[in-house]
Amino acid sequence: MNKHALYHKSDSLFSFALDGETVELRLRAARGEVAKVDLIYGQKHAFCQMRKTLAMSLSASDGLFDYFTIRFKPEDKRLAYVFFITDMQGKTYYYSEDGATEKYDFSTAFYNFFQLAYVNPNDVMPKCDWLSGAVVYQIFVDRFRRAQPLCGGQTAEVDKSYINLDWGGKPTPKSFAGGNIWGVVEKLDYLCDLGVNTLYLTPIFSSRSNHKYDISDYYNVDAQFGGNEAFRALTDECKRRGVRVVLDAVFNHCGEELKEFRDVVEKGRASKYHDWFIISGDKPTKRPLNYEVFASCDYMPKWNTANPEVQEYLCKIGEYWIKNYGIDGWRLDVSDEVSHEFWRKFRSRIKALGNDKVLIGENWHDSRSYLRGDQFDSIMNYAFTKAMLDYFAYGALSTQELCDKLNELMMRNMTQVNFMMLNLIDSHDTHRFYTMCGKDENKLLNALAAELFMPGATMVYYGTEIPLEGGYDPDCRRCFDWSEHAFTDKVKELLKYKKLRALHEGDVKFTCENGLLVIERKTSGQTAVLLVNNTDKALSARGIDVAANSYKITVE
Repeated sequence: MNKHALYHKSDSLFSFALDGETVELRLRAARGEVAKVDLIYGQKHAFCQMRKTLAMSLSASDGLFDYFTIRFKPEDKRLAYVFFITDMQGKTYYYSEDGATEKYDFSTAFYNFFQLAYVNPNDVMPKCDWLSGAVVYQIFVDRFRRAQPLCGGQTAEVDKSYINLDWGGKPTPKSFAGGNIWGVVEKLDYLCDLGVNTLYLTPIFSSRSNHKYDISDYYNVDAQFGGNEAFRALTDECKRRGVRVVLDAVFNHCGEELKEFRDVVEKGRASKYHDWFIISGDKPTKRPLNYEVFASCDYMPKWNTANPEVQEYLCKIGEYWIKNYGIDGWRLDVSDEVSHEFWRKFRSRIKALGNDKVLIGENWHDSRSYLRGDQFDSIMNYAFTKAMLDYFAYGALSTQELCDKLNELMMRNMTQVNFMMLNLIDSHDTHRFYTMCGKDENKLLNALAAELFMPGATMVYYGTEIPLEGGYDPDCRRCFDWSEHAFTDKVKELLKYKKLRALHEGDVKFTCENGLLVIERKTSGQTAVLLVNNTDKALSARGIDVAANSYKITVE
């Protein structure tokens, strides 16, 4: 047995509480080298004298490791434990903080047992329950729908002078198509019929760009989108339909037209806002660029989120749109470049307004340091996006390799986090999945089905249901084609399965069976199984025939 592959760490992703009573423990071992793992546990202060044993289950495997897990309710919140491992040759080991040993002295176990010293309820990563059943529809507002505003029940004229793109034309970085929030209001019935129960809007606040990530006023919806009046109409109509609304929080940077930054440009160090930004010098200059920005965009100065005044300023913005418009949370732009200290404070302020107010980070990489219960609820699951591209578009993964990858992703985070992840196959920041898989509608449907069966929220980027094509930004932000599309009905039929209890709360299992990708979600009283055939010939598993390049779903 490869002892170097064994891994466990107390109070970590391998040892955590699911609630005030239930704990989950994980042990990693080299793949295929361990036959059985038993958990030996007891009350921390009595472990040397009194212990119990429970069998652990092999719950997941990736390319290198097997993961044995157990969920149970210990009799006491002060938990001590060691693992008893049997390898494939029948040899046994104890595994403690001292590593793998053939013998173990329980009389001195207080020196080296693993422990959850005390399960404090306020240290448990809380779960925002509605996310696991959410069908989230992401809208890039300028390209979704152009509609006349309503004023007192009557349509009113709107300024169209800024529009420089014919609806349906190919966009450039400077294109304005005229989509607005009134258009979203107009199409809410369409979205609800599709199966959507949550909207995620890219930034809507005052800005001179089409994407609005360079915000000049965080308290006003851009006039191009219909202003605060349009947003009020949207939130009112969404509440009436039971649709949640999540907005984009751009707190890593702002636009150079923001009054506080303009004050610094004018007054330099004499401005009371000088330290709100990160400037090397008396005042900001572009040539040479002496202040920190988003990416290399000199028109997007970076906030100094280590400054307590900036923290307060941004926290008040986050609170304002919840208190005054009832939004359901924030997607946090460029969240991994913002200080952990700020996110801890922001979470505290937002969750004080309701534990169901969600915080979703735009982190593209492994983000366990943000997902411990003190910062984000979850992230946009771009690692899943890449796995779907590798499998369906690039052909870079076999079915078994995809299962291994998905299992590895599940082991990156606590179980609660997995059930809150924002799963997606594309977004406003990626190529359209439809285009990347050669405009193959079946592959797109197969990938959507796999996304649907992942624990967490299912995100559909606007236009996926038509399906809309497009390359990288700005081409992935084309105008929605509002003519009828037969493909929309296929997406609608698929999204109906999101209502299943098994897809809200069921444990997940990924397997490769006779070449088919099988994703099983199982909870008490219900099992849902997805079988995906990503080949050009018919295959069968579990007595079910699946045609080439298609999927089937069974529910029991």
